[in-house]
Amino acid sequence: MSAYGDPMPNNHRLRRLATEDAVHLWSVRHRHARTGPCEEVLSLYAEGSKVPLRLVFREGEGRYVSEALMATGCVAKSDSKALNLREPGAVRQLVNAARAAGWLPGVGERDGWVLFDAAFRGAG
Repeated sequence: MSAYGDPMPNNHRLRRLATEDAVHLWSVRHRHARTGPCEEVLSLYAEGSKVPLRLVFREGEGRYVSEALMATGCVAKSDSKALNLREPGAVRQLVNAARAAGWLPGVGERDGWVLFDAAFRGAG
């Protein structure tokens, strides 16, 4: 059960996020690779676009994705910084960082960890 009382959060549905100059649709998914580490994937769509920007947060050295010890959609680093990709505020900061990097509108799949620190600073 999530903190909001829903028995099973629906991470795959598209949610709407309005920023100052655009509207984005987004969803979060947890992926298990057959031979690699787990991943959290944030898919961002500019409204009206069918091509997403997929920010992939792959588990690795000093980088953690949600499993048994963290809530669904959370990504964290060993320096105690964490973002919940199910929270609109965290997604807004990732959208801002992606826009600053020139990654929006959709440009395929990118390493989300590249934007993590900028998004964390913006969320703080």
